[in-house]
This record gives sequence, C-alpha cells and structure tokens, in this order.
Amino acid sequence: MRDKVGEGVRRSGSRARAGLAYLADRIIDNAPRIPVRDLQTLRRQFPGLGPEQIADKLVAGAANASSTVGAGIGAAAMLPVPPAMPTELAAEITGVAAIELKLIAELHEVYGVRPPGGLKDRSTAYLNSWSGERGIDVTKPSTINSALSGPMKQQLRQQIMKRMVRNLPNLMPFMVGAAVGAVMNRRDTKKLAARIRADLRKFQVPWDTLDALPPLEAPAHPLEIGDIAKELGRGHGEGGGTR
Repeated sequence: MRDKVGEGVRRSGSRARAGLAYLADRIIDNAPRIPVRDLQTLRRQFPGLGPEQIADKLVAGAANASSTVGAGIGAAAMLPVPPAMPTELAAEITGVAAIELKLIAELHEVYGVRPPGGLKDRSTAYLNSWSGERGIDVTKPSTINSALSGPMKQQLRQQIMKRMVRNLPNLMPFMVGAAVGAVMNRRDTKKLAARIRADLRKFQVPWDTLDALPPLEAPAHPLEIGDIAKELGRGHGEGGGTR
C-alpha cells in the first residue's frame, strides 16, 4: 500500500512539473508577440504627464486587466457545472503573465532604460525581469541574459516555473469566487510593479538627457491581451488540457 501511495505521489508530481514546464514554454513563446508601446507613443497618449504619472497610469491599467482575468476565472467556477479547472488555471497564468510582461516592458520605456538588442533580446530580458521580479540595469550587461541558447532557455524555464509555484496560491481565484479573485490579481500585479519601479528608479535616465531611441519594431504576429482572456472559456467540456 505504501509503495502504491508513493508511486501515485511521484506520478502526480511528474504531471505537475510537466504542466508547469508546458506553461513556462508557452509564456516564453508568447513574450516576443506582446505589443509594447515605446516612450514616444506613451508620451503622445499621455500628454503633459511625467514619468511617474505615466507609470501610475500603466500600473492601474495592468492591474485592472489582471483583475478582469481573475474575475473571469472566479465567475466561471461559480457555475453549476464548473469548467475544466486545469484549462482555466492555465489560461489565467498565461494571461496574467502577458499583461505583466507588457507592463514591465513599458515601465522600462518610461524610465528610459530600454534593454539593448532586438525584439527577441528584449523579450528575454523582460522574461528575466518578470520571473525575478526585478528591474533591469542596462548599464550592467551581466544583468541582461538575452541570448536564449539551450542552457539559457532551460534556466529561464526553471525561473518561470519557480515563479509560478510561488504565486500559485494567488492564481486560483476559482477557489474563492470572482470578486476575491479580481482583488487578488490586482493586488499582486501592483506589488510586482512596485518592486520593478523601485529598481528602475535607481537606473532611471531623465527624458531630457535620453538619447533618441528608434521606434520599437512591431511583432510579426501580435498577441492581443484581450484574446488571452477569451481563452478562459476554451476547453469547457473538453477535459483539462490546454491548447
């Protein structure tokens, strides 16, 4: 009996790790597809505002978006026949990750510390920032791991998996209902933003001394944040798998 229990625990652990690895890879694949507004675009959209004021607007928008994801999950779970929870939870994790990665990228723009390199390089830098919950010091190349080689991708996957495990209790609003789920996601996104901004203020480059930066290239196949939220309904009645 003890051997059977142990085998069951090992199998469950293996499935959980495989699921987390799949989600980590999905987040890595999604990152270069997330549309990011550059500093010039943000200043046009928020005329007359300074860096801190624009950052406040970005955080508020991201917190509202992540709370919408949490509310959607929580509301779905209150149905008489709840949808497949693994699918819903996977959609929430990837949805919130995309929202927060977009926020991190645009905060780096606002504080004048865009990481060097092209789209893939910056995306990898922002993934490291998100998984480590820290801002990027662009004056120290050692803090930017942009070459996504095999070993580096495995390391990044492990970082993201640890981040997801750490936040998993807060990524289950279906356990508590829509209202609380929304509050939890909003709180956690704001907490992440506060950590990132505290770091970026140390490296901040004032706008009047910032060298002119080229516009950010647009992703070939942009990932719409709203489309991720729509995935919350995907998979109902199809078992627990993600697509």
